Amino acid sequence: MKDELHNRDVIDLLSERHEILRRLAEEKWNKHNTLHISNSEWHILNKIYKNQPTISEVTKVVDFSRQATHKFIKSLEAKGLVEVSNAEHSKKHKVIRMTNYGEACYEQNEHNKAEIEQQLVQKIGEEQVTKLKNILQLNWDIEQLEA
Repeated sequence: MKDELHNRDVIDLLSERHEILRRLAEEKWNKHNTLHISNSEWHILNKIYKNQPTISEVTKVVDFSRQATHKFIKSLEAKGLVEVSNAEHSKKHKVIRMTNYGEACYEQNEHNKAEIEQQLVQKIGEEQVTKLKNILQLNWDIEQLEA
């Protein structure tokens, strides 16, 4: 496996590690909860937590189509994680608010991810994890690269 990873480019390495970490977070959640929340739904919850954005604001900051975003929000609403209501300033816009249950689920998932990060620290060291986080937080300005 180690030799296999040495022959990968940065895109594949990031993708493979991301898949592993996402799977671990999902398994950790599912081990203690019967409510299934997809990675896409977690992504939307992350954009809503401690905010009350409109659906169109959420659509602008996620990499899903407008239709898919609406579908995920309807699913989150059906699960009791969010509430959708008319915006005060406009009947056209809908505001999304996380329910208390939604906040509790989100916070539990954040705790789970922090535990996984600590396991990573134990495996590769705090300095390596800090370096990795710092690199990932840099402005890579890669959106302007040619496809």
